[in-house]
Amino acid sequence: MASRPPAAHEGPAMRATTLVPVGETELEVAEWGRGEPVVFVQTALTADECEPLAEQPALAPYRRILYRRRGYGRSGPATGAGSIVRDAADCRALLAALRVGRAHLVGLSYSGAVVLQLAADAPGLVQTLTLLEPPPVRTPSAPDFRAVCERLIGIRRERGAPAALQEFLRVVPGAAFHGASPAERDVLTFFDADLPALLGWRFGAEDARRVGCPVLHVGGSDSGRFFAEMRELVRAWLPHAEDVVIQGADHALALTHAGEIGEVLAAFLRRHPSGTQPR
Repeated sequence: MASRPPAAHEGPAMRATTLVPVGETELEVAEWGRGEPVVFVQTALTADECEPLAEQPALAPYRRILYRRRGYGRSGPATGAGSIVRDAADCRALLAALRVGRAHLVGLSYSGAVVLQLAADAPGLVQTLTLLEPPPVRTPSAPDFRAVCERLIGIRRERGAPAALQEFLRVVPGAAFHGASPAERDVLTFFDADLPALLGWRFGAEDARRVGCPVLHVGGSDSGRFFAEMRELVRAWLPHAEDVVIQGADHALALTHAGEIGEVLAAFLRRHPSGTQPR
């Protein structure tokens, strides 16, 4: 695999990262440990949100791979229109570049859509699928969610990204940052690529039927109606999915309850090791 030498990074968990060529772009990748590969796909806006979970001691027996999507960190730019399908294709290409034939995938919020898309498009690559509150784009309240996204995009165009970010923090439970605020480039990618990508995502029940691997959904008890409805939709789409609710957690659950989620995730992975047959 061709790559650039590791580079120092300001984050506590990503002190050394590698840029991995993927098609016409490159992605910033960090790895920990050995064993079965567990791939954490970066969510939107906060590039480091999955790091506390990836670092959990319960996951030490695994090779943990965390990468930043286009437009984040040192990864290549998010040129053109954002796309969940393109993000899923990037993840697939990254697995090939890292010589990972089959992996456990973990998606949080936006990246829950990415891993769902990949599990439907390339089921042979996915050993298990863990969803931490994927975006509610097909729920009863989806029109309200879409209206929020469209309003945020409008504010960004008319008043700039800082004003749109403040509105986002106001309307999404658990969106407040625990630690450093996102970089300016990450904020622009969120409003200019990620939100339009969510609005254009056309995943539905028929797509979900192609997901045959073991699935775990983890949600917070205090995340609000958007994500509570999405939890019910995941259970309807994927009736074989295991379901865990973290009491007292909101949509920032990967930051505030990383230890508890790490234990749940590790137990799920132990029940479904590589080499077992999918459903």
